[in-house]
Amino acid sequence: MVKQSTVFHYEPNPCSPNSSGFTCNNEALPSGESEQLFLPLGYESGYDYPLLVWLPQSGDTHFDLGRTMMRMSLRNYLAVLPAVPSDSESCFQAIDGMMSRYSVHSRRVYIIGVGAGGENAFRYACQNPESFAGVVSINGRFPLRERLLGQLDRIRSLPMMLCCDEKTETGDLLNDCDVNQTLRLFHAAGGLMSMRVYRNKRSDGTQQVPLVDMVGDIDRWIMDEVCRVPGDQVTALV
Repeated sequence: MVKQSTVFHYEPNPCSPNSSGFTCNNEALPSGESEQLFLPLGYESGYDYPLLVWLPQSGDTHFDLGRTMMRMSLRNYLAVLPAVPSDSESCFQAIDGMMSRYSVHSRRVYIIGVGAGGENAFRYACQNPESFAGVVSINGRFPLRERLLGQLDRIRSLPMMLCCDEKTETGDLLNDCDVNQTLRLFHAAGGLMSMRVYRNKRSDGTQQVPLVDMVGDIDRWIMDEVCRVPGDQVTALV
């Protein structure tokens, strides 16, 4: 159940010139923290948009919601980055704030996390499976030891996607053992887990595949879910 909260409007902070037609704003909360919002190009208040809730890697000060959404889609989604992505209450406050002020399809809220944010995305979704239409984790492990499948009937029908690099270094958040255990768990539980493995083809020595190389697949996966499931038959209810 989404918790009620108040979100106060702050001065806009466009991610790019206003002529681009989309907006990425900061919203100030009573705590002094701020969340980032993305409004799509040609936003129509009469159309119910899917909402993407982004949870970046812990301590990542370089995550740019506007640029990420530019790479993903300028028209398909509303998006929000909670003021405190590592806090579930802040996440649900952000969702509630978007629903109260913008045209959000209440049954098409997707949570996407990167690294530790991906682990939190799995955690929040399994603890509140009725609140989300799908989950995406990018190089974030599933919390195997937290017994998150208590609501198995609902979690089993919640689409999930795991995106990971082909090679990970020792000590990385996600490794081959984590992936194998996660796939075994979801196979045994009959869950809906899709997986994408990315090979880094760059020659600059970068170890991880950049997020911008993954967002196109995430867009296609979400849109396949949106188009495949009738609005009155989706499993997630907010």
